[in-house]
Amino acid sequence: MSSRTVHMEQMNWMDYAALIETQPVVFLPVGALEQHGPHLPMNCDEIIPREISEEVAKNIGGLVAPSLYYGYKSQPRTGGGNHFPGTTSLSAEAVIKSVRDVVTEFGRHGMRRMVLMDGHSENTMFIIEGIDLALTELRREGIGDMKVLRIGYYEFTSPETEKVVWPDGFPSWPLEHAGVMETSVMLYRHPELVDLSKLPKDTPAEFEPYDVYPVTFENLPGLPRSGALNSANLATVEKGKLMFDEYVAGITAAVIKEFGLQI
Repeated sequence: MSSRTVHMEQMNWMDYAALIETQPVVFLPVGALEQHGPHLPMNCDEIIPREISEEVAKNIGGLVAPSLYYGYKSQPRTGGGNHFPGTTSLSAEAVIKSVRDVVTEFGRHGMRRMVLMDGHSENTMFIIEGIDLALTELRREGIGDMKVLRIGYYEFTSPETEKVVWPDGFPSWPLEHAGVMETSVMLYRHPELVDLSKLPKDTPAEFEPYDVYPVTFENLPGLPRSGALNSANLATVEKGKLMFDEYVAGITAAVIKEFGLQI
């Protein structure tokens, strides 16, 4: 392994241009600035996928591009909603165009292997649309050999790990907002950003099987005012390490497979 940085922005452009010739995999974390209860910082959806990207990039000799920090609007049933102060979001059009433009630029500069690491579930379909538009634009310019993966890192949680982390049963990813997974991973990677003394004691959020607008606390009586959709009382450093390491290993294997890398 080279001792060079995995961070694209820390390179000078000439070294970067030379590196393009070797066709490294470029990781683009796509996150959000979103409330995560009183016990976690608002950067969970950016810092977790970015640090997973960094570790995978080290494993395969890849690069990590600067994150797209802002994401699509927080939804009540998956993130509490945009009525929480601090949750600062983009429109669907802005997310789509940001992804489209960045992926297109990488392709124009010669990169042919990209991974978009999604840390905010509300981004998913808009990331997919941005990728599709970028590849369409590149094909118009005669570039038809670019390959892009979209990865939601949490989807690499194995059934075995679920049983360890949630011994009483997995509540669902939407209800895991600011829950055991994110709290555990942040305890493992950034304990200085976690305040367990403020851990909410709310019961799991309860929602009707439909959406009500405008999104307000009054229209969402089952939404905990803390912003955490489920209890994180079971969070531990050990669980955070277990999940983080599993995500890095699983995503490393997937990237090697999909891009046919020889490591």
